[in-house]
Amino acid sequence: MKVLMINGSRREKGCTYTAMTIIAKELKDAGIDAEIAFVGRDAVNGNLPALVASLKEKCASADGFVFGSPVYYASPTGEIEVVLDRLFGVAGKELAHKPAAVITSARRAGTTATLDALAKYPCINQMPLVTSSYWPMVHGNTPEEVLQDGEGVAVMKNLGRNMAWMLRCLEAGRKAGVDVPEGVAYSKTNFIR
Repeated sequence: MKVLMINGSRREKGCTYTAMTIIAKELKDAGIDAEIAFVGRDAVNGNLPALVASLKEKCASADGFVFGSPVYYASPTGEIEVVLDRLFGVAGKELAHKPAAVITSARRAGTTATLDALAKYPCINQMPLVTSSYWPMVHGNTPEEVLQDGEGVAVMKNLGRNMAWMLRCLEAGRKAGVDVPEGVAYSKTNFIR
């Protein structure tokens, strides 16, 4: 099993990455592989199509996901939003019914608004949300400060353990013959006539 983590920070090994490494260690301890994909500036420097194509390919072989962003102006980075907008538009089939978690890092505030924005992506694509023992956020201005956020570190560890548990439950369900539910066909409603 494998979890793909998409780091929406502009800093490759900053605070969001640090939180993801805590989750990755818990997954590794549970026998699950994890990969951290760095979005960086490829989302805004003309490399978006290639970045999204690469992520779509990785999504096909991933069993679960973590989407993460630092807080910029009380919301996720523009980079993660443009990547997820495009990725969910082209890789819906590769993402559907696979568990996902969202995380954020901040010096101080804006975390819950960022989590709300990130959670909308898996919620529109039939992806079970993996939660933790508190809002999945860490605080600190540097990776070293994040590691001093004892509560945030514990929350990331619990999230990693919960992701491993959910992946194992889904695997057991598949082995027992529990299939993914068949979607209900519907026509989209437009309120302007």
